[in-house]
Amino acid sequence: MLSVQGAIFIYVFTTGKIFKSRYDNAMSNKLYLIPNFVSEEGLDVIPGYVARVVWSLRTFFVEDPKSARHLLKYLNPNFPLQECLFFPWNEHTKPGQTQQYLNIIKEKNVGIISESGCPCVADPGADLVFLAHKHDIDVVPLVGPSAILLSLMASGLGGQNFAFNGYLPKEIKARSTKIKSLEKRSFQEKQTQIFMDTPYRNQNVLEDVLKACDDKTFLCVSCDATGTEQYIKTKTIKEWKKAGLQLPKKPALFIISKVS
Repeated sequence: MLSVQGAIFIYVFTTGKIFKSRYDNAMSNKLYLIPNFVSEEGLDVIPGYVARVVWSLRTFFVEDPKSARHLLKYLNPNFPLQECLFFPWNEHTKPGQTQQYLNIIKEKNVGIISESGCPCVADPGADLVFLAHKHDIDVVPLVGPSAILLSLMASGLGGQNFAFNGYLPKEIKARSTKIKSLEKRSFQEKQTQIFMDTPYRNQNVLEDVLKACDDKTFLCVSCDATGTEQYIKTKTIKEWKKAGLQLPKKPALFIISKVS
């Protein structure tokens, strides 16, 4: 498998051109939104130019330091991690740290790295981006995998009008009520509904969807997108009931629609 850095070397060697980012000569500080892997096995999904852009950064706001270091090492095995500063930005971040982080963003180019996928979408980071806009700091989203969009693309269900609803309620009764309301919304607004839950509740969510929804409703189950064991299938609820699917405890998305 050709690595990101290998692809960059081949490009320069065969064309004689320097792989130059369009962001290199910008004067103002920037906040880069850096994509991470969606699946542990799906390594070959980060565009080559991301490595070129990220190489200049040494300060990162991260959901999880371990996964952030893993990504940086993949982008460049020689990435000087010992020179890097990693600041946590997750559900445990205290409100008082916001001003401290803002001061850092004002002083230098920094990056945000989620534990999986793209920052700020079903993951932390939006608050920092909002602060950057408020203080006229450029925000640069870098191209990378989003399980939400990848799953929607592969579902065969409506992509013109859709809603991502995040995590479902933990309590069974509330979860079932939420699923029914999403199905109703899909019918009334002709809007595809996307939701997720923690991997260890995948099977419970699937069973709740099969119980709550009409037999004619379409359901797409997307699990481990971009991974070697990727599973993305769309069937009616009636068909899913006969399938007897057992989901692994890996990141999954559920997509329902009343119309195909």
